[in-house]
Amino acid sequence: MDPVDLALCLAIDVSASVDYDEFGLMIGGTAAAFRDPGIAAACAGGPRGAVAVAVLFWSGAWPSMRPPSGGPEVAVPWMRIDGAAAAAALAEAIDNAPGCRCRARPRLGEGMAAGLGQLARCPAPASRLVLDVSGDGKHNQGRLPGPVRDIGVAAGVTLNGLAVLNEEPDLLDHYRAEVIGGPGCFAMDCPDYAAFAQAIREKLAREIGGLLLSRADRLSPEAY
Repeated sequence: MDPVDLALCLAIDVSASVDYDEFGLMIGGTAAAFRDPGIAAACAGGPRGAVAVAVLFWSGAWPSMRPPSGGPEVAVPWMRIDGAAAAAALAEAIDNAPGCRCRARPRLGEGMAAGLGQLARCPAPASRLVLDVSGDGKHNQGRLPGPVRDIGVAAGVTLNGLAVLNEEPDLLDHYRAEVIGGPGCFAMDCPDYAAFAQAIREKLAREIGGLLLSRADRLSPEAY
C-alpha cells in the first residue's frame, strides 16, 4: 500500500452493553460519516493525498491480545482512502461488516491493545497514527487501559475517545483519565446512540484534518 498521511484504526465496542439496535446506529453512523463529502475530501487533502482506515470490533471474548492480522475481530481490514469513491467503498464495507456479537463485558484495555496491534500492522507507511476508541462502558475486566495507553503514546500513537453516555453518565471522565493520550489527543461524548452519527463525523473530521506528527518506526506488533 502506498504511503498515507494518516493510519486510523476505529476500535468499536460491541460488548454486551450494546444491543442490536444500538449496534446498527453505531455502524450505520460510522458508514454515513465516510459518505460525507467533507470527510472524503479531508482524506485526500493531505500531502500524500490519502489515509488508511481499519475497523476493529472489540468486547471481552479474546483469549489473547496478540491477534493475527485479519483475524475475526477485524471488521474491515486496512483500506486506502484517497477520495470520494474509496470513501464510499469503505462505507459499504462498514455497512456490510459481520456483526461481532460477543456477549461479554467490556475489556477496554484489551480492545485498545488490539487496536494498537492493528496500527502496527498497517501496510502503508503513515505520517500519523491514531487509535479512535468508542464505546458506552468503562474498563470492566482484563488488561488495564492506562498502561496500554502509555505504550501507544510511547510509540507515537495518538489515542482519542468517543464516550456514549447512555449507560454511564460519567464515562467521559474515565476516557479522559484512562484512554486518551498523545499529541493533540481529545475525548468527546454523545448522550446516546441516536446522536452517534453526528458525533463520529465530527470526531473523524478532527482526526483526519489534524497536523500531528508520529514516530511510526517505533510501533512494533510484538509490543501488544
